[in-house]
Amino acid sequence: MPDVGATILAPFQPWLSFNANFSFMTRINLLSQRLANQIAAGEVVERPASVIKELLENSLDADATRLEIEIEQGGIKLLKVKDNGVGIHKQDLQLALSRHATSKITDLEDLENIQSLGFRGEALASISSVSRLEMISRAADEEAGNGWKVAVEGQDMQASVSPAAHGQGTTVEVRDLFFNTPARKKFLKTEKTEFGRIDEIVKRIALSRFDVQFSLQHNQRSIHKLLAANTDQEKQRRVGLVCGPAFVENSVFVEMEGPGLKLWGWVSLPTFSRSQADLQYFYVNGRIIRDKLVAHAVKQAYRDVLFHGRHPAYVLYLELSPAAVDVNVHPTKHEVRFRDSRLVHDFLFSSLHKALASVTPSDQFLSHADGQHKPSMGFGIEPDDSNVNYLHQQSSLSLVESAHQGYVGNPRAYRPDAAAIQQQMAAFAKLTADDVDVPPLGYAIAQLHRIYILAQNKEGLIIVDMHAAHERITYERMKTACQNEELKMQPLLVPLSIAVSQSEADCAESQQQVLLSIGIELERAAAESIIVRQVPSILRNANIEQLVRDVLSDVLEYGSSDRIQAHQDELLSTMACHGSVRANRQLTIPEMNALLRDMETTERSGQCNHGRPTWVYQSLDELDKLFLRGQ
Repeated sequence: MPDVGATILAPFQPWLSFNANFSFMTRINLLSQRLANQIAAGEVVERPASVIKELLENSLDADATRLEIEIEQGGIKLLKVKDNGVGIHKQDLQLALSRHATSKITDLEDLENIQSLGFRGEALASISSVSRLEMISRAADEEAGNGWKVAVEGQDMQASVSPAAHGQGTTVEVRDLFFNTPARKKFLKTEKTEFGRIDEIVKRIALSRFDVQFSLQHNQRSIHKLLAANTDQEKQRRVGLVCGPAFVENSVFVEMEGPGLKLWGWVSLPTFSRSQADLQYFYVNGRIIRDKLVAHAVKQAYRDVLFHGRHPAYVLYLELSPAAVDVNVHPTKHEVRFRDSRLVHDFLFSSLHKALASVTPSDQFLSHADGQHKPSMGFGIEPDDSNVNYLHQQSSLSLVESAHQGYVGNPRAYRPDAAAIQQQMAAFAKLTADDVDVPPLGYAIAQLHRIYILAQNKEGLIIVDMHAAHERITYERMKTACQNEELKMQPLLVPLSIAVSQSEADCAESQQQVLLSIGIELERAAAESIIVRQVPSILRNANIEQLVRDVLSDVLEYGSSDRIQAHQDELLSTMACHGSVRANRQLTIPEMNALLRDMETTERSGQCNHGRPTWVYQSLDELDKLFLRGQ
């Protein structure tokens, strides 16, 4: 009879044989210094870009104002950083290559108030364990020209110090990265890819320190030369050099202050979005981070102005007390932990939300200089104030009446009478008058295919998607009306019992007042059960259980939730879409002008409720280029 046990275990025999021969060491041994450094290098030195990051941060912590970076073969052959910082004393050169040696912290209290970029004291030791490293330095108080050099080659050896001519500062050369760890080296990508990562690191750090000059060379070819930027104009120029001129042209400057917090920088207009999150730079006290709390706050701010699947672009700087943030939660210090995460999250969201809401069409025309070519479209009629005022009154009245009727019904033919023609001619006359201000979106000229409004201002022409524009106007008015009436709650006829985790039940109990402020009344029924008694009346037909679970998840992770507001806005958006002027609806010229005036005073009017642009602009200079005028 066959052995059933042997048959069952047959497929696992190779594994069993391997483990039978393997036994753990019964004694504890102290790792060699070289092996310990190489293990630490796994955390710090992932690729050439990791080395550059550590070296540049060391230079900035040494008060350098000029950094010269040389790269060869994507960093595999050479990584060199030269600075003009305070330098390293002769007696400290060898110690600088030891593990857990640093000049940036001395006791536990320093960890509560970290203001340097690097402090772990393992970078140089880890780098030297997997490369051939040479460091030359001269301290500020040492004799001019007399520097000192120390060199190691990835092995446990006593580094020797020898004299070398050098100006004040430090030069670090890292050659043949991973020459003694081929398994690590084979995981590196192509030269182009590795240098691209280095270039990105340099860009990130260059945006963190406008007062420092940066130069980058790759294979003896100059890539960047960024001069120190001190004025606002110079800072914006550096942002344009790093992020591209299109970002600067399509962004707004933000500067907000809160309780112990300050946020400033540049955020892109919703119409300047990206297919991926590759143009997002966020700094906390000068240190670049990628934090899920920050990402969530930014995503909320762009929620109803960004097209689905798109990502915003921004360069933002958050300043707060070093004691209010813990930067030592990740080996590469890319993540941080805020002492009051809810305060930071709400401050970021409200600041960006207000900044995006305050952008008007006139703000977007500021980049166009005064004195451009004026449209050659005169009608020989001087503007008449009485006619213009009458035009505005009639336009507003027509729009209100049409909006009240829902802009529904069959398209009607528009046959202008003499009065309407005179109104239009008065508006045209303003376009060519030098002493008359023209609204940013100009005046309507015609309706194209019963879908778009063609308008003209003093600098060019504007095309407006009339349905998208009126949809946003209606949506914002409905939101304001809803907020003024405050959030109405509706008790459930049958209270809903939901099974949750203990942490979610604890959250529901401890945050009861917070949840009540957004229209949800919860009661804890058991250790892992809650009861929903009231919800916002506008969401009475929603999936209550899923909504409550999502809200609790947000409150647990971010300290707050916008799920209720998001669902409410979604319903209002749908209602606004159905209540707005439809395509193929023929508008009169006064109605079109009234729509343009409303767009100029409505928040977020540059995008519809779904994030699509509501208007596009073509300057006269751009039109001249299209037709090769003046060439």
